[in-house]
Amino acid sequence: MIQLLRIELYKIFRRPRTYISFGIVTAITFVIQLAMLTDGKGFVNFALSGVNEQFDIQGNILNGYLITYIILQSLLIHIPLLVALVAGDALAGEANLGTLRLLLTKPISRPKIVMAKFLSSFIYTVLLIVWLAVVALFFSLLLFGKGDMINLKSDSFIMILQNDVMWRYGLAFAFAVLAMTTIASMSLLLSAFADNSIGPIISTMGIVVVLTILSNLELPLFTIIKPYLLTTHMIGWKGFFDDPVPYAAIGKSAVVLVLYTVGFLLLTVFYFNKKDIKS
Repeated sequence: MIQLLRIELYKIFRRPRTYISFGIVTAITFVIQLAMLTDGKGFVNFALSGVNEQFDIQGNILNGYLITYIILQSLLIHIPLLVALVAGDALAGEANLGTLRLLLTKPISRPKIVMAKFLSSFIYTVLLIVWLAVVALFFSLLLFGKGDMINLKSDSFIMILQNDVMWRYGLAFAFAVLAMTTIASMSLLLSAFADNSIGPIISTMGIVVVLTILSNLELPLFTIIKPYLLTTHMIGWKGFFDDPVPYAAIGKSAVVLVLYTVGFLLLTVFYFNKKDIKS
């Protein structure tokens, strides 16, 4: 299994397009940081226009913690596409190249092949989120410095002290790994049904976009199904920046995402076991 996992990781990281994802994360992060360096004070003054009338806020408000939160809100919507670029290609790419039949001639069970594909996609996802943490959090702290973090919500205003922030980001990034792993398992399932990677990649993003819209629509019908949509729980990382932290709600979201991930994997194994490989 270890040798098979090494082979799958080699397949992923020998492709130039794998590194495009890291480049995209870096580029978008730097664009946001540059924009905040240029006109961040105007943005903060506008965002706090109503709050400043009631509170006297002083200190380094435009700090690395606030910038990182803005980056996460922007990027975690798009990272599912970057995850799908690899996971969606895991099985479909082999079928498209005609190497899937050759792979199955080896003395390796189909469930092990699926697990190796999933674990390699998981490792890629972890590395992508870790890279996001490096360029978003640590570079933002270098550029903007430290300070107390302001979290402006639609119905509340939360001030998080500087010495109470870093652990929240650690857990937020860990939760992001869990959410993106769920996306990877879904994309892997779609990959098992396809003979080229374009279909699973586009389908993954289509599903995420549709479910995100349903999660945000304030209509009675969609209110009923919201608790069961994976996109509803993918934003659970934001809970770590509430005060107090809603651990019960975050835990529930984590359980739902784990159940989705396990369900997608079981379906992938079940279908791939019965699939007739013709190429």
